Amino acid sequence: MSAAKPPSEKPAPSGAAAAQAARSGEARSSAVMAAGTLVSRFLGFGKTWMLAAALGLGSTVTDTFINANNLPNLIFLLVAGGVFNAVLVPQIIKASKGPDRGADYISRLLTLAVVVLLSLTLLVTLLAPWVIELTTQGYSPQQKSLAVSFAFWCLPQIFFYGLYALLTQVLNANGAFGPAMWAPIMNNIVAIAGLGMFIWILGSNAANPHTLDNWGTFQTFLVAGFSTIGVVAQTAILLVPVFRLRLGLRPRFGWRGVGLGQAAKLSVWTLATAAVGQLAFLYVMRIATIPGAERLRLERAGEHAAAATLPGNAVLEVASQLYLLPHSIIALSLATVLFNRMTRASQDGNRAELRRALSHGLRTMAVATVFGALALFALAGPLGMFFSGENRQDGVMLAQTLTILALSTPFMSANFMMSRVFYANEDARTPFFIQLVLAAVNVVAAFFIQFLPFDQIIFAIAVLYTAGNILSVIVSAFFLRRLLGHLDGPRVASSYIRMGYAALGSALAGAGALWLMGSYRADGFAWSSRPAALVTIVVVGPVMLAVYFVLLKVLRVTELQDLLQPLLGRLGRAPAAPGPDSEDTVAGEPLAHEAPAPARPAPQRATTSVDTGLIPRISGEFDAASFRAGPDLHDDGRGWGADGGYLPEEEVPSTAQGSQGRSEIPLPGRRTYQGQAGHNPHFPFGRRKKK
Repeated sequence: MSAAKPPSEKPAPSGAAAAQAARSGEARSSAVMAAGTLVSRFLGFGKTWMLAAALGLGSTVTDTFINANNLPNLIFLLVAGGVFNAVLVPQIIKASKGPDRGADYISRLLTLAVVVLLSLTLLVTLLAPWVIELTTQGYSPQQKSLAVSFAFWCLPQIFFYGLYALLTQVLNANGAFGPAMWAPIMNNIVAIAGLGMFIWILGSNAANPHTLDNWGTFQTFLVAGFSTIGVVAQTAILLVPVFRLRLGLRPRFGWRGVGLGQAAKLSVWTLATAAVGQLAFLYVMRIATIPGAERLRLERAGEHAAAATLPGNAVLEVASQLYLLPHSIIALSLATVLFNRMTRASQDGNRAELRRALSHGLRTMAVATVFGALALFALAGPLGMFFSGENRQDGVMLAQTLTILALSTPFMSANFMMSRVFYANEDARTPFFIQLVLAAVNVVAAFFIQFLPFDQIIFAIAVLYTAGNILSVIVSAFFLRRLLGHLDGPRVASSYIRMGYAALGSALAGAGALWLMGSYRADGFAWSSRPAALVTIVVVGPVMLAVYFVLLKVLRVTELQDLLQPLLGRLGRAPAAPGPDSEDTVAGEPLAHEAPAPARPAPQRATTSVDTGLIPRISGEFDAASFRAGPDLHDDGRGWGADGGYLPEEEVPSTAQGSQGRSEIPLPGRRTYQGQAGHNPHFPFGRRKKK
């Protein structure tokens, strides 16, 4: 059932024109999201560079701080992340369609969230010694004491992560997407300022080594304190645009009828998926702390040469941030935008369009992720030296870890795109079972990894995550074939193979350039200093990119045009006409024989892109982009239900297929708001307005 069409509304375009317009809009939206993420990511790398300069990449202090600083994000995602995305976000968006723009309902929801978050944060912070004991292995009493000190400073971030997620969705529900896109930049700037003060006052690690023996409270404040202040600033800056909405938000403590109990029941599979993934990740990270503890023991025993060859969890963290870059900038943004298209196809029962959306996403993002994998592999040496903190051995260990992770980048992004199909089809059970398989593999493998030689544990964990990314694609493809019949496999495989050839040619060109610059010699230019490593990256990177673009053109990879379309549009160039391999064909066959989907307004969904599900989280760093995406707003501001609300009426059956053994599974949080928007009988506002 759809809303009546206003007389003044222009007729919707149909056929190829509508499809082209939709793809153009998707590309523009993806480009905007990617731009904001790109700025934030590069500032994040600046923060990582500063941390390595201040403390050293392979130091015990750095390992201890990173472990403690990752805990707030992991605990938030474990305890509340799934609730916020699967339960609260749809509630906020639907409430915003009410006569009062959701002011009363959102006030109650925010009040409840603040109370819960404060209680959770206070409890976890008070239990910091126990949390450290649970998440580390082999720490000495001195290292454990420092870890607890870092945790006391960092764990309050849990409250601000949750508040940031809620404020972001309040803004998104009212069409304000910009503030939440740029708020994380403030976080990185504050953290960089703290590390800059550390180096200015206390000196860099290369000039003045910072160890457990000379560490003090002031140093903890500059590193961990400013990290938390950055998270506070990221959240506080969102209060300004929220106040400008003039919603009249204020504390409201009447929570009867809010509907969170029913929402949680409907979201049980999503919540379980998030919990399973985070618990598995926490266990793996516990194993990753073993080499750092052993390195400290060797240093205490005077075996400094042996200690220098042990990579710790800081090496794994930095390698993970680098390896996640192509996914974060391209795949995450594109998958979030395409989710709306997948949802429309699912609601229309158009399995062919759903398959095309998946195929389009897999092929378009591969233009970036396949190149990113080979580029990271080729440039691993200079990247390792650049983030090494002027320690060549640390740079070597970082480069080795990155080469293991890099080649699985396309698999990780492909799996994330495939998972969107399940959620668009209102199936939260299948992702849970997939995650359960992956979590079991990770936990069992990590258990055996802890018995390996200490210098192989971090590398083995990197191998584990690479294998997990590949396995996740295989398992997801198995379930998707049962849902969609086929996955447009020949066309997807053909594109990936051609992109692979182009990326391989680019990597060979990069290897030649690196050889000319002496990057394969221990005394070569790239290994002489961090500035030299940066120069190497700046010179070789564009060479590889240019060769890649040329080879893509030679190999007729038309997906390049889809990825570059937003940039070409801004430069005033018209998009190219659809070619024989464009979205209007499948494997060269025209789609004229397929009836177009019936025209209808797009459903507005809470298209959050949190990756607590199918992808094994490697980096514990908080990903603000996970809470950045919102509903697909339209000019008329109306939904597609009979009452103009956010979702269809309760009695309207879903067209989704669900998972095996169940024909209808509601999208998490889909049917949770009581009655018509703005007319909840438990709220005073609803009683006044109800006729």
